[in-house]
Amino acid sequence: MVTKEEANYVALKKILESKPIWIDIKKAKDVVPGMNEKTILHSGPPISWENITGGQRQAIIGACIYEKLALSEKEVDKKIKNESIILKPCQDHDCIGSLTGVYFPSMPVFVVKDEASNQVAFCSIYEGSQKERLTYGVFNDKVIENLNFINEIIAPILEEIVHKANGISLKPIMSRALRMGDELHSRNTAATILFFNAITPYLFKLKDTSEKEISEFIKYFNESELFFLHLAMAASKVTANSIYNIDNCSIVTAMALNCKEFGIRVSTFGDKWFTAPIPKTEGKLFPGIKYEDIDYMGGESLINETMGLGGFAQASSFPLQNYSGGTPEKMIENNRLMYEITIGEHEQFKIPFFKYRGTPVGIDIFSVLQKGISPIINMGLAHKKGGHAGAGILKAPLECFEKATNTYKKKYLN
Repeated sequence: MVTKEEANYVALKKILESKPIWIDIKKAKDVVPGMNEKTILHSGPPISWENITGGQRQAIIGACIYEKLALSEKEVDKKIKNESIILKPCQDHDCIGSLTGVYFPSMPVFVVKDEASNQVAFCSIYEGSQKERLTYGVFNDKVIENLNFINEIIAPILEEIVHKANGISLKPIMSRALRMGDELHSRNTAATILFFNAITPYLFKLKDTSEKEISEFIKYFNESELFFLHLAMAASKVTANSIYNIDNCSIVTAMALNCKEFGIRVSTFGDKWFTAPIPKTEGKLFPGIKYEDIDYMGGESLINETMGLGGFAQASSFPLQNYSGGTPEKMIENNRLMYEITIGEHEQFKIPFFKYRGTPVGIDIFSVLQKGISPIINMGLAHKKGGHAGAGILKAPLECFEKATNTYKKKYLN
């Protein structure tokens, strides 16, 4: 049997060699493994319908009604309980979900393939800049109108573009964006611009697309600075998939939360979750919002931190002070701490402030616990009544890592 260090090196090599490519857009039911016309996905570790509350519950109800699986909240509740509607976690189906993480059968999704490992992962399309979104636990006429806009205008244009481009390589965009002020979680301004630049040559070669539709498409991008986050999430997810089930490997492959718990996955344990209560987030709220207004609705964009982005690249993104609070000094300190709990440095993702040192990558559960340093996560915050409320920093609970290391020791060291 290989040692832990040897197994971790194998995992790190796969992470660094990954080549995520955006290759398509398809309806979820047509491409997501194990998903059918009665399946709804949610973010985070598995959770029973009875325990899903707040915005995550409202988003699931909204998705079911939008998909015409039910006509009312009462009918959704009945059908989920009798399993006429099947509720499952995103990551069990190679999907990665923003906040509530809701996927419904007809939802258009990005298809991203890692050319190095042939793994495939999926992510929904960014709903837009408005505060009221399904992913933020809101379902009303405006949300329905916007979902229709994504389905009828944005998705078809993107699908035709990616086919004409024969795929778009994501890692070069991500690497350059880090050098332009992004950390690819809470800030994706540069990455979205770079992505739009990459697709612009194909935008004006589209068939059967009106000037009005192209104008609406451009307007959507001009107002959607976080658009690229979803592609970054898919790139991180497909990379993480390549290191699942490596025997003896103690590297974290996922961090996520549902509305009740924070969870991690570890390479050697495949799809097993180690969970703990969600800790309090520190951050900057929009005017008029208080901390008692905040509600946890889930979230899986934390996958970016597992691949050396987000909170592990804070020193690349000093502009985040204006969005999520903090100071440059604190960002530098946070970023340096992450090198203490990871096994390597990314060869493509560089931090200019650290003299182009690679971002810390490969979270080792033993290092986290031994040093008492929690992974730092940049994330958006949601209002308990639904909608975007601000952004901040979440520190992963050490209890998850304690459970994982204890399980590891029982398996390998007894």
